[in-house]
Amino acid sequence: MSSSRRVAVVTGANKGIGYAIVRGLCKQFDGDVILTARNEGNGQEAIKKLNGEGLKPMFHQLDLDDVGSIDRMKAFLQKTYTGLDILVNNAGIAFKMAAKEPFAQQAEVTVATNFWGTLNVCKGLFPLLKPHARVVNVSSMSSSSAAKKCSPEMRSKFLVPDLDVAKVEELMTKFVNSAKDGSYEKKGWCQSAYGCSKIGVTLLSFAQQKEFNKDSRADIVVNACCPGYVDTDMTSHKGKKTIDQGADTPLYLALLPPNTTSPKGNYVSDRKIKTWP
Repeated sequence: MSSSRRVAVVTGANKGIGYAIVRGLCKQFDGDVILTARNEGNGQEAIKKLNGEGLKPMFHQLDLDDVGSIDRMKAFLQKTYTGLDILVNNAGIAFKMAAKEPFAQQAEVTVATNFWGTLNVCKGLFPLLKPHARVVNVSSMSSSSAAKKCSPEMRSKFLVPDLDVAKVEELMTKFVNSAKDGSYEKKGWCQSAYGCSKIGVTLLSFAQQKEFNKDSRADIVVNACCPGYVDTDMTSHKGKKTIDQGADTPLYLALLPPNTTSPKGNYVSDRKIKTWP
């Protein structure tokens, strides 16, 4: 019997910003909060820490790079709930500045998780979204700075009014292919595998909102956001913000009240809509 309890899912949540988003939702969201992580042990460890604060999130394994894992997550939600109320796509990876892997490999691996993995989670879980659901795609300021470093011609492709999900998929495929054959700079891309993967996440959010505007389910809102420069493993702890400060904008977007008209299909940083790029 599926429960009519509301439910929120946060990807990549065993540490860092995702962990802080789960902590915030446990305090502010009236429903179940599911912390997901690739690794069961890391996920259970995070649950234990939050239990120590008197918070009661649930755990479910989810690996963006494994379609079977996404299918299992979907089946669990279908069996346990009547739908999904909040989806925060936070999981992502980044190579370190000092990484020795060739750019082609960094581009392929980073885009595979950050873009295609996020898109696959959306494809799997979007059919479960209920009216008034909120989707937050955690992007990065590097999506904007990377876009600004791309050629004007490439930038114009990001800004076409009829940009849809298929066109974003095509752009990301072309980026990885050009990284592999070494032509990416000549074709107008910049040399940031992470930044370009997050261009994909931001553009995807704009395109997804357009689709939901035509959806029969009312008031589904998708936004992309930049959490800011946060002290996490990903920034090698160079970020200035705490994880809770980094979680502030994603939480604000996840908890937007019913029938919100703005922000909606935007790129948001510090709770403000930013012009992108």
